[in-house]
Amino acid sequence: MAPSASPATDLEEESRLVIRAVKRDSAAFGLLYESHLDRIYRYIFYRVGTSGEAEDLTEIVFLKAWEAIERYQPRGVPFVVWLYRLSHNLVVDSYRSRHPSVPLDDIRETEEPGANVIDQVEQQLDAEAVRVAVRTLSPEHQQLIVLRFVEGLSHAEVAQVTGKSEGAMRVVQFRALQALAKALRADEEGAKNARRRPADGLSS
Repeated sequence: MAPSASPATDLEEESRLVIRAVKRDSAAFGLLYESHLDRIYRYIFYRVGTSGEAEDLTEIVFLKAWEAIERYQPRGVPFVVWLYRLSHNLVVDSYRSRHPSVPLDDIRETEEPGANVIDQVEQQLDAEAVRVAVRTLSPEHQQLIVLRFVEGLSHAEVAQVTGKSEGAMRVVQFRALQALAKALRADEEGAKNARRRPADGLSS
């Protein structure tokens, strides 16, 4: 899915903006902010589920980026990769502060995901059921699903964001889809049971 905001113009232009921003050029950083604001907001929104919290966390991401910009090292990866990493860490910290006793990876992957799960992710990204299901996953699985299917990043690009190999990312994607399939099935069963209850009550 293409981001609603275009890149700064191209990678070369963005590289020039980053060099200026590292030297504390606020105008250059402002252009980078405008270029990546929508995609970072969308990435966070799919992780936290409320627009207010997503807006707050998005602003904190860019504030942290500006505070740390002098220490930024490109190392051959796009600037947005760094922003995704900051976003992921912030979302995880926020999750831990709200759920200190809940394990971060408590989803058991025991069944293979069907092709229909991938179809649901790709075709129904705006559906509330999918967004809710994504938020039941572990932070690692949330990150991969959103980067791959919402942001449309390739395996190689996701590997850059997470610092893992492409092979490792494919394994994590498989497990994330398993967990998502389980969450979607649980949601469907819950909806069916909720629909049955009024009829059961009338017949008793």
